[in-house]
Order: sequence, then structure tokens, then C-alpha cells
Amino acid sequence: MQIGFVGLGKMGLNMVTRLERGGHDVVAYDRSAEAVTHAAAANAHGVASLEALVQALAPPRHVWVMVPAGDPTESTVTALATLLSPGDAIVDGGNTNFHDDQRRAQALADKRIHYVDAGTSGGVWGLTEGYCLMVGGEAEICQRLEPIFLTLAPKDGYFRVGDHGAGHYVKMIHNGIEYGMMQAYAEGFELMHESAYAIDLAKVAALWDHGSVVRSWLLQLAARALAEDGDLSSIAGYVEDSGEGRWTLLEGVERSVPMPVLTASLFTRFRSRQTNPFGERLLAALRNQFGGHAVKKA
Repeated sequence: MQIGFVGLGKMGLNMVTRLERGGHDVVAYDRSAEAVTHAAAANAHGVASLEALVQALAPPRHVWVMVPAGDPTESTVTALATLLSPGDAIVDGGNTNFHDDQRRAQALADKRIHYVDAGTSGGVWGLTEGYCLMVGGEAEICQRLEPIFLTLAPKDGYFRVGDHGAGHYVKMIHNGIEYGMMQAYAEGFELMHESAYAIDLAKVAALWDHGSVVRSWLLQLAARALAEDGDLSSIAGYVEDSGEGRWTLLEGVERSVPMPVLTASLFTRFRSRQTNPFGERLLAALRNQFGGHAVKKA
């Protein structure tokens, strides 16, 4: 199947490579000429502009957008909407907010251009392991794109979960769950690290992946990281978030669904980015004021 692909970063280039290996004809574009060269080395047809990409595709055209969420995706979809024709389709495989999917789908429908949101999980391992795809959009168009989805996904790793926005909605909640799982592992391993026992954390992580109730791919990755650096001394305890955890929590508030695990996990990430935060300075000051407890000077 022929498909245009916009965005050749860490995931995008691997996805193009997997599609080419699966026998598809990929026309690839990125603002970076070097990235396009890498895609060409993977047998894709590299082009220098969105206009050239659209011209290289036979109708009905299908274009997969794999650029950062927010303005980069918005501007790319807007530009493609002026270049594509009725019957063509845009797939957004990034981490877009599902509200934006619903809006874009309606705007593109006015031009008779189809829109599909594909929640994509798999990270840098997707090239070899495949990408779990949670897809939202018109059933007919998703079915038309199935050869692409089935090549990118591992066996049983693709499912159309609903209408426009549903794919990114399910991916958003997937990432919220991921936050909680990661936090639980982090707390448990920190306690073992601080215990009175000389525990080999990498070996425990590997052990738990064999038959234990808490085994998972994340645990395998923990074992790998700890085997490389047992104290993780080369890594700063600074944890970013890419937005999906916040969106999931906001949706929980909107639906009156309690989410204490996600809340604690997300707020722990916020705290990790602070050095000597005001809130904790105030705690120290209050203890000093009411009880005369000693404070450490900055």
C-alpha cells in the first residue's frame, strides 16, 4: 500500500522502516534534510516538501503525521488540508488531545477529507517489537488503512476503538496507567535501595519478571537500566511529562472519577523538577515558628 509519512524522528523513522520492510511504498518528508536521507536509506521515497509528498501519492491519498503534538501537528494538518483532495485521509499518530481530534475531523469533513487518530505505543522498541495501535475514526476509512496498521502492529496489537478522538482518548488513559505503574516500581525499588540489605536491584527486577504477579515489560526495562548503572548515578532525578497524564486527570475530574494513583504520580513528577521548593521551605519555617525546631540555612 502507498502512504505518505510526515515526521521522521525517533519513532517516525522506525515506523517508515517497518512499513518498507513490510512491502509498503512510503513517501517520506521531514523538515530535516538529513532525516529524509535516512528514510531514503530505508528504501522510502524521500521528498523535500509537503507539496512534493502529495504530488507523489496516487489518489485516494493517505498521509500519516508523526510530529510533536500541539502547534507542529496543527500546522501540518492545516497545510495538508490545503493540498489534499476529497476522499484523501490524514492519520495523526502523535499524542494529540482527543478534543483536537474531534475538532479537526469536523473541519476536514467539510472538505470531504477523512481524519483518523492513531494512539501509538511502543517507543523506540517498535521497530522490532511492533506498535500497539489504538485507532479512532470512520470504520470504512480505518478498514481501508488496515494494511498499514497490521504491518506496524504486532499480532493482535491493532484495534479500532471508536469514532474520531477515541484512539487518542484510549492512548491518553494508557499513558495515565503507565504513570502509576512506573511510580509504583520507582517507590518499591527506592525502598530496597535504602534498606539495610545489600540487594542487587537488577537481579531482583529480572527475578520478578519470571512468574511473579508484578512482571511486565516495564520491569524488563527496569532490569536493563539497573544492570547498566546499579545506582543510576549518571541520571538526574528530573522527570518530565508529555501531557497525557494531565489530560487523563482532567478527564477524571470532569467525569468525577477518583484517580489518586495518577494524581500522586503526576505531582511527583512536578516535584522532581524543583530544587529547594517554596512549599517545603514554608513547612520548615512553620515548624520553627510553632515549635522552635531548627532549620537549615540555604
